[in-house]
Amino acid sequence: MTGGRAPVRLRQLRYFLAAADYGSFRKAAAALSIQESSISRRIRDLEDDLGASLFQRSHGGVRLTVAGQEFMPSARHALRQIDIGVTRVAAVGRAEEGVLKLGIFSSLASGFLFDLLGAFGKQHPKVRVHLVDGDPAEHVAAVRNLELDAAFVTGAGHRDGCETEQLWFEHVFVVLPESHPLAAKAALAWSDIARERFIVSDAPPGPEIHDYLVAHLSDLGRHPDIQFQKVGRDNLLSLVALGRGLTLTSEATIGAQFRGIVYRQLAGEVLPFSVVWSARNDNPASRRLLSMARAVSTHILQVSR
Repeated sequence: MTGGRAPVRLRQLRYFLAAADYGSFRKAAAALSIQESSISRRIRDLEDDLGASLFQRSHGGVRLTVAGQEFMPSARHALRQIDIGVTRVAAVGRAEEGVLKLGIFSSLASGFLFDLLGAFGKQHPKVRVHLVDGDPAEHVAAVRNLELDAAFVTGAGHRDGCETEQLWFEHVFVVLPESHPLAAKAALAWSDIARERFIVSDAPPGPEIHDYLVAHLSDLGRHPDIQFQKVGRDNLLSLVALGRGLTLTSEATIGAQFRGIVYRQLAGEVLPFSVVWSARNDNPASRRLLSMARAVSTHILQVSR
């Protein structure tokens, strides 16, 4: 309440505008499917709250007073803004509009995420999707703090304070120069590459690839030769083409072709990928995406059987 005046209610605005448009309480009541006494009482309450008469009443109907004419544009604008707000909120609730912030740790060149985001974009074209590349640990922290709606990361383990669901697998591929002797093989084993030099980016997913190489090659009794490069993925693959070393990548990335390199599958190696989200996140668009992700995952499993 402001200055002792009762707040104007939405219903009062609707009744006032209907009466002004129809020039009659009776006709306005019929249009709104309410009793004439209800509309008359509500408008009288509105006039009492405002401290001014809005209508001149007669047997022939009602006519706006000077105060009513002054009040009508503001009332119509206010009601229009409320209607717009209600429409937008309803659209967000149905995930027809809104913003979705996603952390990713896989390529969009092809594969699960490419298909998922493509399908989501077609079904919800007005939802703005913002993608963030980064380290899985950073993504999980951002999801926990509600800075991201969801994150797609490697692994299938439990994440503290978050919900996790495994969705898909990707094969692991070795990236090597097309002139490399191993390029003649259709698939490679760890023993084939145990003595090779590797290069990885110092930015994600480079550190994870480094740990993956160390873990597997150490099992063969080798101390792997791995060098970090301060370059992005495209330049890293160019360095592979120039013979500076091999690297690893996941299946989704091989849809992008680069000059001078080939991809060879690392036999028996697959990476699980999961979606991570917070149960406290109430973004309707996020819930729709999760539902669609499960449907895509189920479809892939059915096709692969």
